[in-house]
Amino acid sequence: MITTKYVNYKQVLNLSGAHLILISIWCTLIAVLFYFFNWQWMTIPWVPVALIGTAEAFLVGFKNNQAYDRLWEARKIWGGIVNSSRSFASMVYAFDTKNEEIGVFDLEDRKKRIVNRHIAWLYSFREQLLVPTEWEHISSDNKFGNINLRRNRLIKAGFPDYGRAPIFLHKYLSEEEYDLKSQYKNFATYLISQQAKDINELKNMHAITDFNQTQLQNALNEFYGFQGQAERIKKFPSPRQFASTAFVFNILFILLLPLGLVNEFAKLGDWGIWTSIPFCIIIGWIYIIMELVGDYSENPFAGLMFDVPMLSICRTIEIDLLQMGGETDLPEPIASKNGVLV
Repeated sequence: MITTKYVNYKQVLNLSGAHLILISIWCTLIAVLFYFFNWQWMTIPWVPVALIGTAEAFLVGFKNNQAYDRLWEARKIWGGIVNSSRSFASMVYAFDTKNEEIGVFDLEDRKKRIVNRHIAWLYSFREQLLVPTEWEHISSDNKFGNINLRRNRLIKAGFPDYGRAPIFLHKYLSEEEYDLKSQYKNFATYLISQQAKDINELKNMHAITDFNQTQLQNALNEFYGFQGQAERIKKFPSPRQFASTAFVFNILFILLLPLGLVNEFAKLGDWGIWTSIPFCIIIGWIYIIMELVGDYSENPFAGLMFDVPMLSICRTIEIDLLQMGGETDLPEPIASKNGVLV
């Protein structure tokens, strides 16, 4: 997540620097051919270019709206996880028993194990969401895909805890549970099922009442719901027929743009031909930025700077839950680095 109030020039160049160079070369090439070789046959009237630009603007606007909806829904899901996690831990620590056969220390140890397993679920779930899918930018098998891989490596280098999910799982799970990780394709789902078993065992021991168990199970059901909602966004892409069409139309518009613009500026004289270059670059760059913003925002769990800051949210929940249990040795919150929070 970008945290600066305004996007700075480094972030803009990081996103669209290569595209800006290509647009500049194309616009300059058309102006040079028109001026020195008088290739007026290659120019086209401005009206069809304007019509294509208008249609593309509507299509890109629709795509960006859908991308923003996916991004905001992902953030709401993790916001729900924050609230439900606090409620779940507070219920676990608050429920007490009058059954004298259950030792106080044993009960407190069971409560702590349940809360710690929930923290492990957070980091395990985040790790699963970061596994790239074939349609995400980081999986693209081209030069821009390599650029995104490099961006991901820079993010990891800036945040030491970015890829330490196995360490956190080992910290908050027993050795037996941690060793089971490789046996499950969806380890986060397994952890919630273990929570249900432990809570049911507390009920059978009469450590909690049936009503307490129902409340805790409802909380676990909420976590299953949040997990399913996030997996739906992760596993189902923004419909490619819309995304790909907008991309193709954008390329078509930018290719035609200097052919129509140079002819219009040539009416001002020879100097107008050269003046068309910066205007052509600015217009094309605006359309490219609109396309890229929507294209990157539609994948909120892709491991890039446009993501929902899952690591920061996990750390916030971790600190809150540890404090509820009386812990004083707390990890530091995740701070943004270079205007990015992960």
